[in-house]
Amino acid sequence: MERRPYGNSGRELSLVGLGGVVFCSANQNESDALVAEAIDRGVNYFDVAPSYGTDQETEIKLGGALKGKRDGVFVACKTMARTREGARMELERSLRHLQTDHVDLYQLHAITSVEEVETALGVGGAMETILQARDEGKIKHIGFSAHSHEAALRAFELFPFESALFPVNFVTYQEGNFGNQIMAKAIEKGAARLALKAMARTNWEPNAARPYPHCWYEPIDDPHFAELAFRFTLSEPVTAAVPPGDPRLFRMAMEFAERFKPLEAAERAELSAYARGLTPIFKAA
Repeated sequence: MERRPYGNSGRELSLVGLGGVVFCSANQNESDALVAEAIDRGVNYFDVAPSYGTDQETEIKLGGALKGKRDGVFVACKTMARTREGARMELERSLRHLQTDHVDLYQLHAITSVEEVETALGVGGAMETILQARDEGKIKHIGFSAHSHEAALRAFELFPFESALFPVNFVTYQEGNFGNQIMAKAIEKGAARLALKAMARTNWEPNAARPYPHCWYEPIDDPHFAELAFRFTLSEPVTAAVPPGDPRLFRMAMEFAERFKPLEAAERAELSAYARGLTPIFKAA
């Protein structure tokens, strides 16, 4: 599987990252097997958060699955805390659950408003803990994840983040004018771009059957259009993409990454026609 540079760090990440939500319906043995399979196929990027699942279950499962495999993989974790004390509590707990003395990337998770960005980066905010933990060797790189372009742009104004994890999706780009603003600012700032929602189609219809219970949006599972969607994202200037939180879709994404080639003009036109009229899961105000 191809790998791309993570900014100027000297590290390279696999095109596909394994997102911790895939462990929500898996027991420890199943989680161990999925991680082993991913590593065998070239995946070295693992992304998790304490808010995924119940009682930090996904961190615990990933920590167990990476036992004896920690060297050579890039582990990204997150905090929803916006205060110094809250971030310290979450970081130390995550390190215990992940059975490691450091994470390669620690991210302010799901920043959604300018106000919370300013809180996290202000006096007594989470960034004070993050910077101290970096000095302690517990964090190697600092980033954020965002579903709001206003929050993401403000974050880049206030701190030299090394990466941003955000939606890079053909529907949100075309029908929602969302994602391109964050992409442009990250490039301007020299930050690595990590992609979410590559295989998202639209919101679930009310009362629709949900064959992917841990996906809050409707993913594309038609192999042809799912691959076009994933290739759209990987054809953008991103380092890697984290597919939807379901083992079936994650394995599909690994197949796409293993044979990846940039989209051609005719394929872009086909994907554009497919997106036309769909309601984007994110939309710029």
